[in-house]
Amino acid sequence: MMPRTEAFLFSFLVLLTSAGCATTPSPFPGNVALRSDGTPVAEECPAKALEVMRYLRMGVGDSAWISLDANQMSTRPITLYEGPIESILEEELGTLSSPARLYGRVWTDGPQVVIRYYEAHPLEGDKVPICAVARLGKGQLRKRPESKPGTAILESPSAAVFIVDAFR
Repeated sequence: MMPRTEAFLFSFLVLLTSAGCATTPSPFPGNVALRSDGTPVAEECPAKALEVMRYLRMGVGDSAWISLDANQMSTRPITLYEGPIESILEEELGTLSSPARLYGRVWTDGPQVVIRYYEAHPLEGDKVPICAVARLGKGQLRKRPESKPGTAILESPSAAVFIVDAFR
């Protein structure tokens, strides 16, 4: 049998640990719940990213062309994998110049690939928080039927990146 003091400390530690787990936000951007089709749920843009984007003169709806995967720039078709991605800015976006890097996350479970960007790395300087998404019209981010689980085969290695104030 455990002495009272040890039992009290043990109970206190269990309570403290479980309370911390429930209220601590994930330190990893893009670690969000998924809908039944495998696509990510809505996610707010952090206040710091909104502030940085204003400073970098990036407004909601501003866009530029990107190479989706820095490791597959001239590949057709391109295979994207579920998880982190590094893309390359092909033209100016606000005060970011090409070839700045964009870092984000790819989701491949739905009918279309979903790519959200959480950081930009200018040519000179440190990474900065942003909120942006990859888009192409006419369903061009739709996966090819032969895409295996955890992957998305796309026709084009390029897309447009759009600045957003929240992920929807």
